[in-house]
Amino acid sequence: MALHSGADFFGIADLTPVRDTVVAQGGDSLAEFTRAVSIGIALPDDIVDRLVQHENPCVAQQYMVIYNATNRQLDRIAASVADRLRVAGAAVLAVCASCRTDNDRLCGLFSHKLAARLAGLGWIGKSCLLVTRQAGPRVRWTTVLTNAPLLPTGEPTEQACGECRRCVDACPAGAFSGQPFRAEEPREVRFAVRKCEDYVNAVSHRMGCQVLCGLCMAACPHGRRLEDAQRLPV
Repeated sequence: MALHSGADFFGIADLTPVRDTVVAQGGDSLAEFTRAVSIGIALPDDIVDRLVQHENPCVAQQYMVIYNATNRQLDRIAASVADRLRVAGAAVLAVCASCRTDNDRLCGLFSHKLAARLAGLGWIGKSCLLVTRQAGPRVRWTTVLTNAPLLPTGEPTEQACGECRRCVDACPAGAFSGQPFRAEEPREVRFAVRKCEDYVNAVSHRMGCQVLCGLCMAACPHGRRLEDAQRLPV
């Protein structure tokens, strides 16, 4: 259903092993959900490739349009999937694709990347983005939480970043430490999210419009076209 509605990625994760992590971020109300339906849509390469010019007004506006449209499409797909599960008698919660619920920790109710990783759709890169084999980190995600007894689609993928630091070096805010992902470590070991937030806010203020950066996403060799990626060391 998700794929026929326009999703490029779909998977089901077992949340039982990470229940404490889920509750710590989103609260006790999420404890009843044992499965996560992960849904992703790839962003257009021609848009992402131009993010090296993210301070160009035309590029910034074009990316914001695509970014917001993709989030809306993901929310529509998640709502449809949630309705189907609800009709079948399951408890469900469709988590919006891009909604911040905690301004102190700068995070949402639930980590879409956590669900996608547990569903076997990719690994967490040094940029803290979910990296897929097919599209690298150039994917927007949403999640439907449920207690339906769905079969998980996979297991966490072994990370394939190697010694590559292109996302780390590309960050104008210096927000990444370059440390590889370890599930037991907090996000702060790898990502100073406040630095990222401050940089984006400063650029947006200077340009007089909402701007997103995305340089870490554009720099990743796993998301580049084949002929470009072959020229980049990993």
